[in-house]
Amino acid sequence: MASCHLRPRHYDYGVTEEAGESTADEGPSLARWRWAVTVAFGLGGITVSAWGPRMPAIKAELGTGTATIGLLLAGETVGAVLGLLVSTPVLRRLGGRWALAGALGIIAASLGVMGLATAVGSVPLIAVAFVITGAGIGLLDVLINVEGTAAERAAGRTLMPSMHGTWSVGVAVGSGIGAACAGLGISPGSQFTGEAAGLAVAAALVVVPGIPRGRREPTGRLPRSRAQAVLQWLRGWLDWRLLLIGLVMLGCDLGEGGANSWLTLAAHADHGQSAAVAALFLTVFAASEALTRICGGPVVDRLGRVRTTQVTIALGIAGIAAFILGGINVVLLLGVAAWAIGVSMGFPLGMTAAAESGPDPDARISVVGSIGYLANIAGPPLIGALAQPLGLLSALWVIAVMFGAALAVSGSLGPRRASEP
Repeated sequence: MASCHLRPRHYDYGVTEEAGESTADEGPSLARWRWAVTVAFGLGGITVSAWGPRMPAIKAELGTGTATIGLLLAGETVGAVLGLLVSTPVLRRLGGRWALAGALGIIAASLGVMGLATAVGSVPLIAVAFVITGAGIGLLDVLINVEGTAAERAAGRTLMPSMHGTWSVGVAVGSGIGAACAGLGISPGSQFTGEAAGLAVAAALVVVPGIPRGRREPTGRLPRSRAQAVLQWLRGWLDWRLLLIGLVMLGCDLGEGGANSWLTLAAHADHGQSAAVAALFLTVFAASEALTRICGGPVVDRLGRVRTTQVTIALGIAGIAAFILGGINVVLLLGVAAWAIGVSMGFPLGMTAAAESGPDPDARISVVGSIGYLANIAGPPLIGALAQPLGLLSALWVIAVMFGAALAVSGSLGPRRASEP
């Protein structure tokens, strides 16, 4: 298999000329391409964790209640879904390089607006900024997965789990930046403005120059009209195999979103941990997920996508059960680590499987990505609603149920058979 470490080479797999762009023969090496996509994953993780640690300060500066903050966060998720929906036409119109430049530019600009809104205390302005930031993140999500799967094919080995691991590392870095700014007394407005500037510089110097020009399609495939591209995207919602891949990603994404939203509270309120120890539980979760993704590539190459997904999800089911039922700190921490392993591989491997499941990988990634984002929209509120009558720990069993559903259909992540339409 080709190695991007020992022999940097130019990407020549399936890039077609479009929009006046030259082919990738004139573009960057595979190593530089992979590095650019990896950095883009990290920037996405830093972005999505920018405002979480600053929510108390944002709430105070805006003078709003918890319900308003919840609506602002819902606006970010709605924007992300909109970004997913427009990703296919944007990618086809601009090509991967300039579409990524546009997505990162949107995120940087909206972060700057978010900083201004918090500084002046404008709730409507920050609401708009949250929606636009979400749209940029949703668009970026599809684009980096399209680029990542194309780079993975060119390299001839599994790269997507480690790239998604960089996203997890970015989340940890972004949270650390927010916590440090809070500790140093730096206002959210100044933090967001600084992060916007840093994001723009990283995009201009590292990401955009490293992305080959052109479209990621098999060589010789005739270009389609915009109407045909939209029709192909709509057909993706009728592809049963693609929907099953989406279900795997939905189950794993619900496990991740449920942990981010409720793990700390459950450890503190139901398991009697102090606030500091409860925060440590979430740190263990994030570190376990990132480490599994970063080290998971060779495991996937050895076991295959299906077996790897089955093993990790089975560990996730055991982990969530140990966290719900366990009473000893060691058992709880081991359960959290196993829970994180369970959510770690379904999303990146689902993206790869979706891209390889048929023509128009960008449209297929958009479809399964939209399904995965449903977990972020409906999952945490569903757990919260169940927690009212049942208690939070009992409500977390819904994650185990969705893990079981994902495990049942995990065979959909295997290679597409020649007999399938």
